[in-house]
Amino acid sequence: MSTPVVKRDVNIPIKTVSKRRRIINENLTGYAFISPFIIGFLAFTLIPIIASLYLSFTNYNLFSAPRWIGFDNYIKMFTADPRYWQSLKVTLIYVLAGVPLRLAFALLIAMILNTASKAVGIYRTLFYLPSLIGGSVAVAIMWRNVFGDLGIVNIVLDLLGLNVVRWFGNPTAALWMLIFLSVWQFGSSMLIFLAGLKGIPKSYYEAASVDGANGVQKFFKITLPMLSPVILFNTVMQTIAAFMTFVPAFIISKGTGGPLDGTLLYSLYLFIQGFEFFNMGYASAMAWVMLIIVGVLTVIIFVSSKYWVHYESEGGK
Repeated sequence: MSTPVVKRDVNIPIKTVSKRRRIINENLTGYAFISPFIIGFLAFTLIPIIASLYLSFTNYNLFSAPRWIGFDNYIKMFTADPRYWQSLKVTLIYVLAGVPLRLAFALLIAMILNTASKAVGIYRTLFYLPSLIGGSVAVAIMWRNVFGDLGIVNIVLDLLGLNVVRWFGNPTAALWMLIFLSVWQFGSSMLIFLAGLKGIPKSYYEAASVDGANGVQKFFKITLPMLSPVILFNTVMQTIAAFMTFVPAFIISKGTGGPLDGTLLYSLYLFIQGFEFFNMGYASAMAWVMLIIVGVLTVIIFVSSKYWVHYESEGGK
């Protein structure tokens, strides 16, 4: 029996076939190099996201099969869970107070460090260190001791003749303690602001000086408008990060969100529902609501940016 002969299409040139094979081989090589990321993204990001969306419509306690209950988790969240609304309130205060203070402090330090000094590199490193270790358990424990009844903060207040504060007995004071910790972790925003300041031409300030502008006028007429795209970026990133804050609230409140749920951040309450009460379906629903809230706030920031963000290529606004 003779072997069948596969005929090549005479209409396709040999060079074209060779080029196609080379392109396919190059693509396969590229996919092989990025396959660890693709596998990791599918296994640890995309598939869990899809699974959490399904679980948000179920009653699931980690020990039995999920039971479909429709929108019951969402209905309970908005109508029968006062602690959920408390966690949302605490988180919004934390975000709306902490993010502006953090960005303002980061911009202030960036402007101070935007000088020609031999030691400025050391100062930048020292100021950035809190951001490297700021989310760790050790720093949260240190912060808890600093603001304790006999901590250094109350010692300084007492030396100044001011009333000491029971940071762990007052819900408002406890929340501001978390906000101060977030402001202290300003290093990443500071570096981004510093890069933006380096990109502002010095000729702008020189021209303003010739026109008789003072430092305050230069800041509001030159620095802020030129930094507005950087401010937009930092605002979005820090807002998202603030909503995901978990470790400081967990350590400082010892996992309870106290006192009186004053530090019950959204992510902490999500953790309590999922891994203490084993209401994983309810926790998944909370996660999706938080995603929607963050998405809406991000859209609002971007939509409003056309009124306050200045792009040099577009000219003045």
